[in-house]
Order: sequence, then C-alpha cells, then structure tokens
Amino acid sequence: MQCLEMTTKRKLIGRLVPCRCFRGEEEIISVLDYSHCSLQQVPKEVFNFERTLEELYLDANQIEELPKQLFNCQALRKLSIPDNDLSNLPTTIASLVNLKELDISKNGVQEFPENIKCCKCLTIIEASVNPISKLPDGFTQLLNLTQLYLNDAFLEFLPANFGRLVKLRILELRENHLKTLPNI
Repeated sequence: MQCLEMTTKRKLIGRLVPCRCFRGEEEIISVLDYSHCSLQQVPKEVFNFERTLEELYLDANQIEELPKQLFNCQALRKLSIPDNDLSNLPTTIASLVNLKELDISKNGVQEFPENIKCCKCLTIIEASVNPISKLPDGFTQLLNLTQLYLNDAFLEFLPANFGRLVKLRILELRENHLKTLPNI
C-alpha cells in the first residue's frame, strides 16, 4: 500500500491511502508527497490532479524514469525527485513553464537537456551528486535562477555566458573537475 500526503487549496493536510474515494472529491489538490514510499514509478494517481498540482515530492524512491504524462502538469511549481534512480531528464521538461524549483539531486542524471531554457521561471535547481560533465548553453537563459547547487558532479567547465545569471545568489560547485571559470 502506498502512502500519500496531500494538501488542498484549503490547506487540508493528511496521511491518506490512494483509493477510489477521490473520484467524488471536488477538492483541488495542489501538493502530493510520495516520499520514502519505495516507488519504482510515478503513481498514476498523480495525473488525476494534473490541472491543479503545484508541488510533487517523490524523494527517496527507486524511480528510473519520468513518464511523459507528468509533463502535462502545467501548474507544477516544485518538482522534487532526489535520491532516485533517474539517468536522464527528458526534453519534455520544457513544457513545465511554471516550474520554479527542481530537485534532482542524488540520481544518475548525466546532462540537462538544451531546452531546459524554456523553464524560465526556475529560481532554484538542486542537482548535486549527479554525473553531469557540462551544462548546456541554454542554461544561461534561466535568468531568474537565484540558487544553483551542483556539488559532487563531474563538471569540467561552465557555459561561456554563465555570467548572464545576474540574479544568482547561491552557487555551490564543490567537488567538481573545474579548472577555470568563465569571465563575468
């Protein structure tokens, strides 16, 4: 049985078991938390709330890939999937145009897709402990980025226009393979 924590617009929080009883509900679900549930895939129940879901927590599971349907969640502002078994971030991430926070730390993600640049609302990216050797040039178009965590990755260099990220207040790059930094 899977555990589920949800929050509605009325800030009703509870520990629930997903079941058919949701079908008659008129509640607008904005937050789902499936952290530490030993999941191997994103639960299908998530897609029942794709119009209203703003925050999705899938921390510490064994999820290997993100389904295409997840990227139909247009209201999603926070996607948290650290400590899973992801090996890539699909190009469909570009459809999450309202995404503000992305946590993919402690996975096996090797690169960001070039079209991450379409996620212009991103303010926080946590991608530490992933074998990322480089950031795409499109990364420098994330002009609202204020916090970037890329510790314990395999970064060899940063994009030449990295200095364009003028709102960046926290940049963590410990334990990488950087030899030089771009001019600002």
